[in-house]
Amino acid sequence: MLHIDDAERIPGHGFVWRPLRKQLGTTGFGVNGYTADAGGEVIETHDERSAGAAGHEEMYVVVAGAAAFTVDGDEVAAPAGTLLVVPPGTRRGATATEDGTTVLVIGGVPGSAGPRTPFEYWYEAEPHYRSGDYARALEVASAGLTDWPDHPSLRYQLACYEALQGNRAAAIEHLTIAYANNPATREWAAGDEDLESVRDDPALATGQSA
Repeated sequence: MLHIDDAERIPGHGFVWRPLRKQLGTTGFGVNGYTADAGGEVIETHDERSAGAAGHEEMYVVVAGAAAFTVDGDEVAAPAGTLLVVPPGTRRGATATEDGTTVLVIGGVPGSAGPRTPFEYWYEAEPHYRSGDYARALEVASAGLTDWPDHPSLRYQLACYEALQGNRAAAIEHLTIAYANNPATREWAAGDEDLESVRDDPALATGQSA
């Protein structure tokens, strides 16, 4: 754990560089910080294609102060809290517009992060589930099956949405896959009211989908 104010400070070309990746030891992504006062260059102009770059897709997070970014010639005002994603090959740079402006830069090779995490799909579906729009919840969460066809927690959530709509066979199919890939899901189902209509189906006891 590291507070950014406690990070090492190395003077750069008008800015202060904070070598966060070195201090934190991250290996799944690059991360560094830059600090400058008003009028100073806080992010040098570059396109991630130069000899010193890694060809990263980068996300810039303004954590303090404010900055004015230039992205392929377009001016972008970036107050604290701004998140800006820029692909490799696109020229970008930023000037601090307030003293003490600090920008966090997180980067990685495009595609290296892999697919969206499974939980994101059922989190995105949650508002529809809570409103009783189970069909829409199912539509949203089912998109995760493309990358996670056998993920037990995702299948379990889909079973709940199907059961709540009265789609018995579909719910049992999802549960069968969930049970096979994580036996704990059987315990979850034992007291889950969403699955009341299918919980005691013989197909679930034998592990065969209907």
